[in-house]
Amino acid sequence: MTVKEISYIRLLSQQIAGTEYKTAKEIVGWMGAMQAQDYPMAKLAIGLRMLNSTDTKVEEAFNKGEIIRTHVMRPTWHFVSADDIHWMLKLTALRIKSSLKSRHKQLELSDDVLRKSNSIIEKALSTEKFLTRDELAAEFAKANIKTSENRLSHLMFSAELEGLVCSGPVKAKKQTYALLQERVPVTKTFTKDESLAELAKRYFTSHCPATLQDFVWWSGLSLTEARRALELIKSDFISETIGTETYWLTNSFSTGKYGESSVHLLPAYDEFLISYRNRSASLSLVDNRKTVSENGLFRPVVVIDGQVSGLWKRTLGKNQVIIDTNFFQPQEKDTHNKIIEKVDKFESFFGKKTLINLVQ
Repeated sequence: MTVKEISYIRLLSQQIAGTEYKTAKEIVGWMGAMQAQDYPMAKLAIGLRMLNSTDTKVEEAFNKGEIIRTHVMRPTWHFVSADDIHWMLKLTALRIKSSLKSRHKQLELSDDVLRKSNSIIEKALSTEKFLTRDELAAEFAKANIKTSENRLSHLMFSAELEGLVCSGPVKAKKQTYALLQERVPVTKTFTKDESLAELAKRYFTSHCPATLQDFVWWSGLSLTEARRALELIKSDFISETIGTETYWLTNSFSTGKYGESSVHLLPAYDEFLISYRNRSASLSLVDNRKTVSENGLFRPVVVIDGQVSGLWKRTLGKNQVIIDTNFFQPQEKDTHNKIIEKVDKFESFFGKKTLINLVQ
């Protein structure tokens, strides 16, 4: 396996180069978790990995509670399957809560304040079922709980980590919260080792080839926990070493030639990039600065033959979508033609006429 083949295999394992999955829940379950702080882009990330996908289909799965958007693993938003939310939270929440202690101290969010806010949330959602952040902020105001200076985000973040709340359906184009136990009753429980093994199996199957350090970054686990997780499942995987890096792959993959010439327009924060600590197989150091901002903003990317080769942006109009590309280097006409061929998929997904402007 060469460095270039790493990217080809990831396009396959992540269901970008081809898929048989038909539902959002299947894709999110396959991936284990998908970063989702940019909700529209995260829906597109799912859609690009589905057959006959539309934005409406993905949002319907979200509104039905088949996929859940919450804070799990690293302290950021992720989509996870409803089948996985409980055991994943049990595995990762404690470590995330520990990382937030100093920030909570700065915000004067003591354990007493958090207990009080959770009580308010539970009472409000028991009555109304689905409430927006603004509606819950109004409930906090009645109890004289401060929500300024990002306190509101941390109050809700803490409630998620306690397993109290998760995402509800979109209401008037706004995200809502719901009580987790009502939205997703517990159907199965895992021991810690079972959870570690399941998370590692999902990651190294859907994101391979990947290293132990990649898994540590993606999962938010400690190095000790990640090593234990890999040890539990490695008999079902093979490893290959390139330089000082050891990559793990499922037994179904072996060295050889992967994929044909391909072009993919991937959304911001797509797992193809963000799920690896070392992204050099797909993104050069020079182009990294154009792709990832200093404050960690991941931009939508054009991936040509497994390599990040440009950026794109989307403008949504009432009746059409305009996509503008910007390549890092001049591209051949064949590449331009492959991008133009993406029009049909984007039109199907957004349900609107799509125009693509190619800029060198």
